[in-house]
This record gives sequence, C-alpha cells and structure tokens, in this order.
Amino acid sequence: MTDFVGRRRELKELREDIARTGLDTLSGRKAKAPRARVLLVAGRPGSGRTALAEAFVSEVADQYPDGVLRTRLTAPGGETVATDRALRGLLEGLGRPTPPGAGEDELSSALRAALHGRRAVILVDDAADPHQVDALLPDTPECLVVVTAEGPLTGIPDVRPCTLGGLDTPSAVEMLAQRIGDTRVTADPRAAEALAEECGGQPAALALVGGWLAAHPKASVADVAKQLHDMPVGTGGPLVRGFRLVYESLPQPAQRTLRLLPLAPAGIVDSHAASALAGCSVAAAQSTLDDFAGLGLLRQAPEGLFLLPGCLTPQLQALLETKERPAEVQLARARMLERTVRLLHSCRAMAEGEEDGVDVREKLEGLPRALRFPDRRAAATWLDTRLPALSAAASLAVADGELDTLARRLIAALVRALAEHRGTAEAAPELYGLHRLVLDVAERRGLHREQAAALLNLADLDAETGRTQEALDRYRAALQAGRAANDPYATGRAMESVGGAYQELADWHRAADWFGRALAQALARGERPDEARLYGRLGNVHTYAGRYGDALRSWRAAAAGYRRLADVPGQAKALSEMARVQEYAGRPEESLHTCREAVELARRAGDQRLQAALQVRLADTLDRLGDPAAARLHRSAADRLLGDDPAACEIRSDSD
Repeated sequence: MTDFVGRRRELKELREDIARTGLDTLSGRKAKAPRARVLLVAGRPGSGRTALAEAFVSEVADQYPDGVLRTRLTAPGGETVATDRALRGLLEGLGRPTPPGAGEDELSSALRAALHGRRAVILVDDAADPHQVDALLPDTPECLVVVTAEGPLTGIPDVRPCTLGGLDTPSAVEMLAQRIGDTRVTADPRAAEALAEECGGQPAALALVGGWLAAHPKASVADVAKQLHDMPVGTGGPLVRGFRLVYESLPQPAQRTLRLLPLAPAGIVDSHAASALAGCSVAAAQSTLDDFAGLGLLRQAPEGLFLLPGCLTPQLQALLETKERPAEVQLARARMLERTVRLLHSCRAMAEGEEDGVDVREKLEGLPRALRFPDRRAAATWLDTRLPALSAAASLAVADGELDTLARRLIAALVRALAEHRGTAEAAPELYGLHRLVLDVAERRGLHREQAAALLNLADLDAETGRTQEALDRYRAALQAGRAANDPYATGRAMESVGGAYQELADWHRAADWFGRALAQALARGERPDEARLYGRLGNVHTYAGRYGDALRSWRAAAAGYRRLADVPGQAKALSEMARVQEYAGRPEESLHTCREAVELARRAGDQRLQAALQVRLADTLDRLGDPAAARLHRSAADRLLGDDPAACEIRSDSD
C-alpha cells in the first residue's frame, strides 16, 4: 500500500470544518440536542477517500485523548455491514459488553452512554446509508465523527462534504515514484506526467499502474502511458483501464485465482481461502496473494490477511460471471467452506487438548500439516482475526440455499470453537447470530430437532439478558418443534424452561404447572437426575407462592431422589431448603432437626460454604427458640469455616 500524498487543501478544509459555526447557530435557532461534529469525505471508490480520512484523523488524534474508534459500513466485498454489528464493534473497542440479541436501538443508546463526557474520534468508513451513520452518532459535542461515502449524507443536518476529485499532477507523479522509484520518473518526467493524466489522478488507478511498472522494471513509463491512451473508447475509465492492464498481464492460473476472490466472505482473503478457491497449494496461494498486493489488486492487512478493494469488486464480479461456469463457482465455494470447517476443527482441538491434558496430535491425526496450528495462542489469534470472515461465511452459506449441509457443519464448528476459546458467556453475542442462522436452515429444511435446539439456545440467551417474554415465546416454539420431532429431551427441556420463564415473571401458578408437566415426563421415562432437580424447582415455586405444605412435599421428594442417586451435595442442599421452608411455616423444632441433618451431609460432601450457611441458619433458629449461647457457638463455627472469605455476608444473607 502506498503512502498518503497530496490533499493539503482538503486536509486544511477538514481542519477548519471542525470549528465551523453550525447552520442552526447562524440562523439563530437553537439545536435540538448537542451532537458530535460530523465531517464527510465524499468521493467515488478508488478516489482515496479512506486514505484522506485516515491521514486527517492521524493529524487531529492528539486533540481527542479518549482515542480513535473505527468501523466500516460496507464490507470489502461490497456487502452492507449490519448496523448492530458496527455498533457492537465500537462498543467492544470501548471495552463495553454487548448483550446477545440486543437490537440496534439498545446498542445505539449504549454507545451514546459509553461516549458521554468523552473526547474521541469515530472513523466511519464507506457509509452507504445515512440512517446507519445516524445510529452511530454520539450526543457528545466534544466527539468528532469522520465519515467516508460516495455521496452526501442526506438527513444528517449540518454536514458539508469535502468532495474528492483526482490528485493534482505533482502529487500523482509522487505516488507513481513511490511505486516505481525516483529514477524512472526523473529519467522521463513528461512521460510520468502523461501517465498520471491517463490515470485521471485517481489513486486506485495509479496504484495499479504503478504496481504493474514495479513488476516490469524494463517497461518504459512512456509506453505504458501510450498503451492506456490507445485502449478502445468503450473500455471504461482510468480505473477500469488500469485494472485491464494488470489483469491481462497475469498468467492464466493467477487470472483464475483473481476471478474467484469475490467468493471470499466479506472480501477478506488469506492463503487458505485462496488455496481452496483455486484448488492449489497453500504455499502457491500465498505467493500469488503477495504478488496481487504488490500489483495493487489487494490490500495487505495484519495476521496474513488481504482485503479486496471495493473499487475493484465490480470488475472482478463481472469476470467471475462471464468467465466461470456456475457449477465451477459452486464447487469452489464448497471447497472454501469445507476448508474453513477443517480449520475450525483444528482451532477447537488446540483449546480442548490444552484443557483436557490430551495430546493434540491424537485429535489432529489425519489432518494435513498446513491446517494445524502451532499452539493454542496461534489458534485463538486466527479465530479472532478471521471472525468477521467466518461469520460472513456462515451467513453466505445459509443464504446460498444449496449448501445447507455444509452451512450446518460450518456453524456447528464455529460455535464449538468460540465456546472453547472464549467461553460461552464472552462469545454469547456471536453465538446468538449463529443460532439464528441454524434456525433459518432448520425451518427451511423442516428439521424439527435442529429447530428446537436453535430455539432453546436463543431463548436461553434471551433469558440471560432479561428479555423474559421473548424467551418464553421461543421456549414455547421450541416445545412445538420438539414434539414435531418426537424428541423427549427437547420437549422436557422446553417445558422446564417455560416454567423457569414464568417463575422469572413471578407467575407461580403457571410455573408450577409447567414444572409439573416436565416432572411427569421425567417420571414416565425414569430420568432420575431430572426428577430430583424438577422436584426442587417445584419446591422453590411453592415456597415463593407461600404454599409451604406443597413446598415441603416437593423438597422431601427432591432429597429422596438425590439420596437414591448417591448425590450427597444435592441431598444436603435439598434438606437445607426444606429446613428454610419449615422455618417459614412456623415449625422451628423441625427446621432445627432438618438443618442438623443437612450440616452433616454438607460436611461429608466437603462443601464448606454450604456448611457455613447452614450453621448461620441454625444460629438464627436457636435465637428464635431462646438459646443465644448455642446460637453463638454455631456462628463461631460458621466464621471458622469461612475464615477471611469476604463472601461471608453474602452467604448469611442468602440463607436468611
């Protein structure tokens, strides 16, 4: 990638625009609400608008101590980036959590809250829709938003575009010199100026032509200028002619690789994606990508990634459609997705092997060396840097409609890799989107079991983020899908979860009803662990509802169930809850006896926190029975068990 050149007038204009008086102030009207100043760099793709915006942000960054945030609203491949994804990226850049499944309005409000009172710059690249930009704007006037787009931002007030044309001739010649060296420019300065004019001063065209000249050191600048000038009138503008010059000079295998690159998800390419698309070795693909970057056909990014310039996407897409047969295109896409699945398996295995103490070589037996990672850290870095492309691959595979089997395998592999490397809680925002994709495929294919699983996963994430009503609706839908699939696990899990949602809504009657339905199924199937747990959930609901007789019967059944399972900790906790209900019911003597039995079980289980909580409960009960001396002994025992644990107070309050 060439260094930034020229554009001094535009940089000055942008600096002055920061302090420019707004139109509302000039007209005497009071603005509705203070907002960040928005600066717009407008220009056609290939005009260097992103380079100018980056150069400007670098110049003013020291005036904004809270840093620079970046987001892109159009992927390198030309697809519009979802506004919620852009918002999540900005919030993550600020170190703020993003609830899974949160909508655009919620995320937009969270971003504004996170930027309140801060001085930061947000660089919004390649905006296609002013409504997307509006969702990203802070309410803080001390912030600055710099947007690049092809046209005006209609609907966002007080934005004066800095419109780009071509570079002036000296700057265009300087850019050429950066690519091909000063010697060839100095040897024939008029030819260099003529070539700059043939490129219309367009940075993308200059990068292509300069890259071609750098790769052909014996070619003269004058000959290339003449070659571009002599191209037929209908060829297209400077960018198209520069692309044609480079493309037609490539060997046929490289031409085919280049034509297939638009299939790379989100326009993000690495050696594995190129290797799978073209059907060549990883080493050959890497060499080809390096050559493409030198020619200006790709932009090099960190961690072995390359980005497809958006200005070249129309030309490459047209070549793909005219030069490649649909069956070959589909086969190339399938090879790429299959390669991605295998890389995800390898990525997941690195995390599993380290945690389980298993020799990773056994897990990766039969996998080519090129698909293996040297260690867990390398695998995690690969997952983090490729995640936008991996998510896009999953979405595109689902949208294709003809690759559903591969799509399901890809999503499953990505879900497992994220869970292993990041943990379910941290990965929840990404997992939410992936479960929705699974649901799309399951509904389209009539796969009721997978539909039920996806709905349960989505509902769990809704429930964890406080969207209880949405979770309830999804749990009910999962129950219907589970019944259609004749899947007892899904139906039992859905019924229990419906009960849990009603419990969260404090609808004790419905909660008890649904827990009872799930319990009836568990009893019919002889699922003893489920029986014990569901008796406990029923006991909780009855306790909340003040039905202490029903609660005691349920907790007694739960304790018996855990005893049959030889689950000592479970039995101790059930007896602990039973003692609490007995106390609520005004039966302190029974509570004292049950509590002592629970303490002994907790001691056998080695659960010191539970022992301490029960000792405190015993002390409280003894106080109420008029035996303060014995109560003090039990509190002392609790203190000894807890030591200096700061959670002591939490345990005491939880057991009250």
